[in-house]
Amino acid sequence: MLKLGIIGTNWITDQFIQAAHETGEWQLTTVYSRTIAKAKEFGQKYLQVTEYFADLDEFFTQGSFDAVYIASPNSLHFQQVKQAIAANKHVIVEKPAFSNLFEMKEILHLLKQKPEVYFFEAARHIYDPNFQAVKEAVQNLQVIQGANLTFAQYSSRYDAVLAGQEPNIFSPRFSGGCLQDLGVYLVYCAIAWFGMPASCEYHPTMLSTGVDGKGVALLHYPQFDVTLSMAKTVNSHMPGEIYGLKEVIHLDHSANIAQAYVDDGQGNVTQISQTPTQNPMFDEAKSFAQMLKDPASLTNKQRQEDLLALSVQVNEVLYQLRQSAKIVFEADYKYLDTTE
Repeated sequence: MLKLGIIGTNWITDQFIQAAHETGEWQLTTVYSRTIAKAKEFGQKYLQVTEYFADLDEFFTQGSFDAVYIASPNSLHFQQVKQAIAANKHVIVEKPAFSNLFEMKEILHLLKQKPEVYFFEAARHIYDPNFQAVKEAVQNLQVIQGANLTFAQYSSRYDAVLAGQEPNIFSPRFSGGCLQDLGVYLVYCAIAWFGMPASCEYHPTMLSTGVDGKGVALLHYPQFDVTLSMAKTVNSHMPGEIYGLKEVIHLDHSANIAQAYVDDGQGNVTQISQTPTQNPMFDEAKSFAQMLKDPASLTNKQRQEDLLALSVQVNEVLYQLRQSAKIVFEADYKYLDTTE
């Protein structure tokens, strides 16, 4: 049984813990929060928890867990992942892993020094069997002529923005915005299914807080373009589509795929999806456990390195998209002088 520590006491942490416990491979033992009272308030509903910390140094040096799940605000990921690697703890960090490619490069350097430490970005949808079924269907297309992918979901925190506030998810101080929160799902889809684009650009609708509320990203490939439409200020039920020559791969949702089918353009429709698991984080929690139970395995190590390489590519594209739109985070400032 793998012992799990957590940073971040919100709904997504609860969902991951529940998925992890459902696999039968994990046991939550250690909780960090800014106060012991808040850590206990969150952790006491899980009977296996025996350790509570309000000091991050003590959490990493005294906690008895094998891997840490980090679901703190985006801008805090970098420092917390550094501490985890230094403490020889395996890392599962919520997407987006880091604010920019400079932070990613530093983490890659640290991981090379600690090859026994596994690092995962928790992009849950890429572990979904339906995601993999779409990837296989794309590979079977003789010609690809592009795709339109959409993820738009009204954020309850947008009401605070309209009231003149600056919640973390809509703050440049915390590396927030629509591209980082929802767009990252679509960027993962595009790179996993089509590879790295030759170039890309982002056309955002900016908010008064200094980040994007919605926007359209264009990913340019040698023979086709992929359009990514994202929003946290509106709702959309627009499906996703991938275009072959006559074929269309139809997705009921571009990231949370419950139904997918291939229409060959000649009257034949083939369903390629299966009923998804009830907890959308189950498949990733199971995959992480399978790799961490035998980290010395060459197969597991190669799989982890492939996932890390994909995470690096996603991080690079997110940064390029932000650069094209001139969106700057507070986390970027210390690198500006060295990159000009």
